[in-house]
Amino acid sequence: MPNDKDYIKDNKLIKENEGLSAKSKRRLSNAKSENTIKAYDADWRDFVDWCTYHDMESLPTTPETIVNYISDLADNAKANTIARRVTAISENHIAAGYDRDENPAKSGLVRATIASIRREKGTFQRGKAPILMDTLSLLADVLDGDDLVSIRDRALILLGFAGAFRRSELVAVRVEDLTFMQQGLVVFIPHAKGDQLGKGSTIAIPYAPDPKICAVRAVKKWLDASRIESGPLFRPFKKNDELRDRGLSDKSVALIVKKYVELAGLDPREFAGHSLRRGFATSAAQHDVDTLSIMRQTRHKSEKMVHRYIEQGKLFKDNPLNKMFKND
Repeated sequence: MPNDKDYIKDNKLIKENEGLSAKSKRRLSNAKSENTIKAYDADWRDFVDWCTYHDMESLPTTPETIVNYISDLADNAKANTIARRVTAISENHIAAGYDRDENPAKSGLVRATIASIRREKGTFQRGKAPILMDTLSLLADVLDGDDLVSIRDRALILLGFAGAFRRSELVAVRVEDLTFMQQGLVVFIPHAKGDQLGKGSTIAIPYAPDPKICAVRAVKKWLDASRIESGPLFRPFKKNDELRDRGLSDKSVALIVKKYVELAGLDPREFAGHSLRRGFATSAAQHDVDTLSIMRQTRHKSEKMVHRYIEQGKLFKDNPLNKMFKND
């Protein structure tokens, strides 16, 4: 019968390896990030539930079982989701002690099915609308209040755009991570997606010529108004409008973005927290910023996603019709 044990958390290759010291075992248990393990766990449990319903073995499983599972999954799931589920199945088999030759997720039958699903469904993922430079100016117009909430939200939105922050990174910024300089602001990011080794990264945010969209001035104003001297930079409010000691949740970023997008007369359903990061990359492409410079600010490790932003940013800029119209 299917086994719902999480083999990645309880890795047999590590736990039962008599040649490893206790210290080595603890270190190896941190080889994957906590978020990665959680994602694999959720994907693995979905496969186990499917196997339970169909009275099939989940571990060890067979290539045929995986193919039947992902074929059912393909009725509603995206191709990228399906590929991730297969990776979770593979990782659990590896953690349970099965080598590559015994790993059913690595079989040609499974690879051929995934390729077929990709052709059938495509891999394009429609993301949320980007907040571009023009959109940022619109938001700045509705973020002109002098109350603490407006000052906080203005700093959050402008810093989120200028630093191309992920939601989780933005709410994790601490006052201790900020260094103000003559040219602008330097932000240290101790932990980020893709930074498995925990090296951290540093990004620079110069003063903007237009004060109303300047992230550096907005953050300074927020620090002065809130009197926060240490700890989380962006915090929720109590009912009496006092600041809490903890930081905002990453979901709050999306809610704040949607609030001001709607006030600016745009459809909030089209935007989310990621719109700030995506907007920076797309706007940079529209202004002919080179790929490596964009990647330094966005901290992307691969050019693949950045090139998607560049292509979207230059849809009209490099459109052949523009040259044709000029010559007409």
